[in-house]
Amino acid sequence: MRIPRPVLAAGAALVLVGAGLLHTATSASAFPATPKSTVINYLRSITGTSIVSGQHNKEPANQPGQYTAQAHAVTGQWPGLWGGDMMFRATDIANRQSVINQARTEWNNGSLVALTWHACSPTVGATCEFEGGVKTSISDAQFQQIVTPGTALYTTWRSRMAAVVPYLRQLNDAGVPVLWRPFHEMNETWNWWGHRPGANGTAKLYQQMRDYFTGQGLNNLIWVWNVQDNPAGGWGGYYPGSGYVDVVSLDAWYKSYPSAADYQQLQSIAAGKPIAIAEMGKVPNNSLLTSQPRWTYFMIWSEQLRGNNTNAEIQAAYFHPRVLNQGEVHL
Repeated sequence: MRIPRPVLAAGAALVLVGAGLLHTATSASAFPATPKSTVINYLRSITGTSIVSGQHNKEPANQPGQYTAQAHAVTGQWPGLWGGDMMFRATDIANRQSVINQARTEWNNGSLVALTWHACSPTVGATCEFEGGVKTSISDAQFQQIVTPGTALYTTWRSRMAAVVPYLRQLNDAGVPVLWRPFHEMNETWNWWGHRPGANGTAKLYQQMRDYFTGQGLNNLIWVWNVQDNPAGGWGGYYPGSGYVDVVSLDAWYKSYPSAADYQQLQSIAAGKPIAIAEMGKVPNNSLLTSQPRWTYFMIWSEQLRGNNTNAEIQAAYFHPRVLNQGEVHL
């Protein structure tokens, strides 16, 4: 049953119909319990022809659909992909169940599900503020302790992962595949996990999480690897290997849209795996969607939807013939 949300204003709908833009999507129907391979294969199947619209919903955790509702208020469409976060502040971690409930609601309404995690550093408490807790620096020695069994920091990090498992297991048991994007922007310096290329760097942390979560029976996670579009390049140095990654993704923040070189570099790393834009502030325009057709989904970052785009730009993206919204995603 759908959670009541705002509807598209009648005037906006008339404008869109007059422009020939309003989608005639069929009513969305609930996705059944589905193995993750079905979603991966779906993303492969739309590569080069279509792209799923996505909207992230950041904190507070007790409002896990607030930005998705904004997209609907502007367009009359629900995004084909809902995004949420496992959070870091005490009040939000206490409300993780609300995020999981929303994920199930979105899946039941016919949207794909994505989750990321702004995790607190193991060097601070189990809950933290973004500044100094997630956005913080740790020494190379501390990082090596986090990935070395038997150390105190390794044990602490295992306990943090263990706390997330029961929530993800609910989605696993319900047959909800999750586009799971841990340690995002791992080529950046703002986070405690990042800017450590090579086999013993962030890639190892990623590999250990996948091994641990798989060992906990979380077979619904679609593992999304992620870097930011910084000009330094060399993104492949952070790649944990083909056996650990299902989707290769880029966050576009240094510029509004990925460059042609960014697009080629991601495809080279992906080697045939689906690619996606996991975070962006500007909604895709026609030039991006037609010149870089192999992106399989895009995710607009929370407040950037209304803060960085006009209603006309949002509507043009959602009603672009390549873009798939809720009701148009058919697994």
